[in-house]
Amino acid sequence: MAQRLAVADGGNKKTSRVRVAVRLRPYMDKQDEKGEGPCVRGLDSQNLEIINWRNATETVKYHFDVFHGEQTTQQQVFLSSVKPILPHILTGQNASVFAYGPTGAGKTHTMLGSSEKPGVIPRAVQEVFNLVKAKDEDEGWDYNIDMSYMEIYNEKVLDLLSPSAQDLPIREDKDKNIFIPGLTRTTISSFSDFDKHFVPASLNRTTASTKLNQRSSRSHAILLIKVVRTERSLPHRQQTGKLYLVDLAGSEDNRRTGNRGIRLKESGAINLSLFTLSKVVDSLNSGTAIRVPYRDSKLTRLLQDSLGGSAHSVMITNIAPEYKYYFDTFSALNFAAKSKLIVNKPFTRETVAVPVLPVKRTREDQEAGGSGNEPQKKKQKEERKSEQDGSSPSAHFHSLSEPSVMDRLIALEKLMMSCQDKDRITMLKDVAQSRKEIQELKEKQREFESKALLLSRLAREKSSTKEEAVFKNNTAPLQRKQSNPTKPNKQQAVVQPLQVSQLQPLQQLAVCKKQSVCVKKKEKKLSDQVEPPDGKENAENDWEFQLETSVLELSRQKILQVLNSGSLKELKGLQQIGDKKAKLILGWREIHGHFTKLEDLLKVEGMTAKRFSSFMKANILSAMGK
Repeated sequence: MAQRLAVADGGNKKTSRVRVAVRLRPYMDKQDEKGEGPCVRGLDSQNLEIINWRNATETVKYHFDVFHGEQTTQQQVFLSSVKPILPHILTGQNASVFAYGPTGAGKTHTMLGSSEKPGVIPRAVQEVFNLVKAKDEDEGWDYNIDMSYMEIYNEKVLDLLSPSAQDLPIREDKDKNIFIPGLTRTTISSFSDFDKHFVPASLNRTTASTKLNQRSSRSHAILLIKVVRTERSLPHRQQTGKLYLVDLAGSEDNRRTGNRGIRLKESGAINLSLFTLSKVVDSLNSGTAIRVPYRDSKLTRLLQDSLGGSAHSVMITNIAPEYKYYFDTFSALNFAAKSKLIVNKPFTRETVAVPVLPVKRTREDQEAGGSGNEPQKKKQKEERKSEQDGSSPSAHFHSLSEPSVMDRLIALEKLMMSCQDKDRITMLKDVAQSRKEIQELKEKQREFESKALLLSRLAREKSSTKEEAVFKNNTAPLQRKQSNPTKPNKQQAVVQPLQVSQLQPLQQLAVCKKQSVCVKKKEKKLSDQVEPPDGKENAENDWEFQLETSVLELSRQKILQVLNSGSLKELKGLQQIGDKKAKLILGWREIHGHFTKLEDLLKVEGMTAKRFSSFMKANILSAMGK
């Protein structure tokens, strides 16, 4: 039995506001094109200011829980922002840490770091193991830790611990807890055990190079650490705490990143999920929203517990000081300012093992052979029989007689007879009256039974008369045909069988004639539906043989040259190639290289054999027309 316990630490505290920390990465070695310097600067440990883009002489100031400047180390970020929420996991509560910001602002460095400067994720996992080891064994609790690692790529949830898994669904249980069925859960007993699984899984994450970032994350990565502690003594309570460590992909301006093809599709999915995240924050802050759009994106569905849910949440907003990142930084600071207003309601998830009590069985069930299924089957059979009987009129009259009332009256009479002598005089009158009611009920029951028999007889007679009428109507024309012959005596012995043998085929011929019109129409329709494709296939196969091999080969080489070296505009100049298909061809060419032959075009997404044949015919014939 699951119980929901409110937070008990800190007095009567039952809510927890989302803590927001802002981290400013160092200025890159490569200077800005205009040499305008940084657009953001920190004022103290909680305040910063950014230049007002409407008026360069003014600045816009922001106040957050923590501000980490350019010289802040990974250890300082962890100690001030992440470490305070980790003890809640061991008490059956949830915690969440996620990095937000534009591409190239240092989110992955903050969360993962490097071997020399580990980030939030390795430090948080190490701290969880340290907290478990620090617990006194005399407390009477056993701890179990497991991990799961996933990414959201193009709105698909992929398991990084098991790369062969396909898109996984997101579900919600009866207690409104979000979970992913089929996601790999690996039990870990130490940090080295965690590192052994986490490092290979991180290599499975989708990354690519853009103009702004040499190793840009193309997906949102989510690490889940689950801590379950079980009480050794009765009633064996079990508390479950979860830690979500999220590295979000950065929002991208495709005009500056130069994304094309597959990169463009990836950035569209990233920006859409981040836009849905901003809508969720706006609806939570409004306080009047009827529906929070958690289900509009896979990312917000998984972060439902972190934003407005039951987790202790920390958001680390990463920003860049360069002036070319100004609008990305400005929008990230506005989003962080809105997020710190969100209030969560943490509670302890506790499960108590309820002992199973033995169920007493009746004598009928024991006599039936010890299995509880047999009495249930008998009851089902009796119910089916009663339903079948209820369809007849007699069952309707039986229901009106109310035999249960009779049973109650008889029981009442027995109860009265068992009373003491003082009450017998008063009870005898009731007994007499009850007997009269019983007799009246029996008489009514007899009347209903007699009426039911009459109705059943009438129904049978009606059904028999209907069958006779149908039989007479069917046999009437045969009698007329047999009585019609009025020919000479010479042919009487021969005409009757001839008439019968001729009438049947004539009727069949008449029916066949009527059906032949419909059949011809159907055959025409079928021929119209079936013959044209054959004709098209023959035509498609014949037009190549009608051309000279040299001309055909020359046109195929021209098309192959355009596919390998043509720009987006040149690809759109081909027949049956639009903007979307041209971008897909460019993306395929960027990944796999040049097309060795025209048939490689079938490997491009959305290009089927039928479309390829029509594409070849249209382009070769247009080249000949020119």
